[in-house]
Amino acid sequence: MKKDTLLIICALALPIVLAGCGTTPPTPQALAATSTKEVEPALPTASATPDPCSSALIQAEVQRLHSHMREFDDAALLASNMPREELSGSIAELQRIRRDAEDEPIPACLTAMKTYQVEHMNSVINTLVAFMGGADQQSLDEGIALAREQHDQYTLELARVLGLTVVPADTAGAPSETPTP
Repeated sequence: MKKDTLLIICALALPIVLAGCGTTPPTPQALAATSTKEVEPALPTASATPDPCSSALIQAEVQRLHSHMREFDDAALLASNMPREELSGSIAELQRIRRDAEDEPIPACLTAMKTYQVEHMNSVINTLVAFMGGADQQSLDEGIALAREQHDQYTLELARVLGLTVVPADTAGAPSETPTP
């Protein structure tokens, strides 16, 4: 019996002890105020800076980045038609354009495009430097092929970012080499 009495006393005392650990109950006035107050849903906060990757702004971002490639392509065309002895000035100009492209701040959605761009520029510059140094024809051909491949990757990424469809060149109209009967 002594054990049962102790158990009953503990069972009655436990809720009192636990109630002391809780928070103060709200007053009736506080309850009335919260029940009549209209709760507004949390809305996403609008950023003061517009998203440069949005469809409305991506065109301008791409144009800034692409302007370096256009300038580089023009300078590379001129350099490819210069005598070996006169290439140093052209290579310096190509390096300047590459540095400008590397320093251009871009949004995250254009990272791949910029990577292809700079890789292409590096390949062209390295191939021209190798040409100035008297590299063998096979090395030069490999450098040219790599630069073309990287330029194609850049162009495909440019089209993807702008949402354009790339259509391969039509080879059906090419003359065949079959003999005439």
